[in-house]
Amino acid sequence: MVVATEHPYVIKNKKIIGGEPVIKGTRTPIRAIAEWWKFGVAPEEIKENLPHLTLAQIFDALSYYNDHRKEIETYITQNNNLLVNG
Repeated sequence: MVVATEHPYVIKNKKIIGGEPVIKGTRTPIRAIAEWWKFGVAPEEIKENLPHLTLAQIFDALSYYNDHRKEIETYITQNNNLLVNG
């Protein structure tokens, strides 16, 4: 089931990364964009690294992150734990 959000480019779909928020039409999680930004990468540079996204999608992802920081930080922590612990 696809769930729309108040952000036009962000959806949640249980079939994509277990329902984690992603950019609509992609499998790119919002956490991935937020992590680039937290490392100090400008939105234009994020686009260079994720060329399948538009700047509008990237800015919307960052807006979603700002509005749902606790949720996205939880996904970032979970993903980092998976990477460290396998």
